[in-house]
Amino acid sequence: MEEEQVKPQNDTAFTEDDDDPPTLSSHTLAALKEFLQQQQTITDQTAQTDGEGSGTGEKVALIAEDWRLSQFWYDQLTAETVANEVYALLSNPSSLAVCIACPTLYAYIKKIYPSVNVQLLEYDKRFEQYGSDFTFYDYNKPEDLPDQFKHAFQVVVADPPYLSQECLEKVAQTISFLAIPGKSYVLLLTGDVQKDRAAELLGLHSCGFRPQHSSKLGNEFRLFTNYDPGNETRRVGAGEIDLYSLHGSGFGPLIRCRE
Repeated sequence: MEEEQVKPQNDTAFTEDDDDPPTLSSHTLAALKEFLQQQQTITDQTAQTDGEGSGTGEKVALIAEDWRLSQFWYDQLTAETVANEVYALLSNPSSLAVCIACPTLYAYIKKIYPSVNVQLLEYDKRFEQYGSDFTFYDYNKPEDLPDQFKHAFQVVVADPPYLSQECLEKVAQTISFLAIPGKSYVLLLTGDVQKDRAAELLGLHSCGFRPQHSSKLGNEFRLFTNYDPGNETRRVGAGEIDLYSLHGSGFGPLIRCRE
């Protein structure tokens, strides 16, 4: 699933005797437009000023979605809400958070809370622009990560790129690798169709918050957690879960979920 480089091609051959001025093919114009948009996005991100708070009031400029990599960015409200939740869950400035395949969330966390220690695990190498905060991640190799990441993160947020059992199973392995056993907060943003698998694999259950995307998707998305957002008085809302265990070696619920 390597990213393909788009090379501008001119479909028309010209000679010195041609009377008409050269024109670009539609394919070349589209490739040039995409390139210029990406360059402008990088410039906008660099130019933005930092500030701490519950919301910026401004959208964070993002690299264009690559649908070949199943990329669909969150809308501003979703990104800011989850960013605030992550910040609220971190117990002290030295605590670590990690975003698995959710670069939108990473960008908003760093925009709203620049001092937060957060890593982005992502397949798309365009995000190498984030420097040491970026780690290449292929869900097909769920534990092919730096040794220092093992059981190191207090907050783990994941958005598997595909709504398949195989993808969620492998991302669950990554979550278990990164999370501190019995102590980490886990947030999973994925389709409602993954509800049973999320509970089976990680002991996660849906809360009231409904993630939304800038590109409207046909699948209903949910936020699944291993804690009760209502009891923790977080912004994402209690919704359908009662209470979840944060002790021991697993993330299992203490009492049943309300359907």
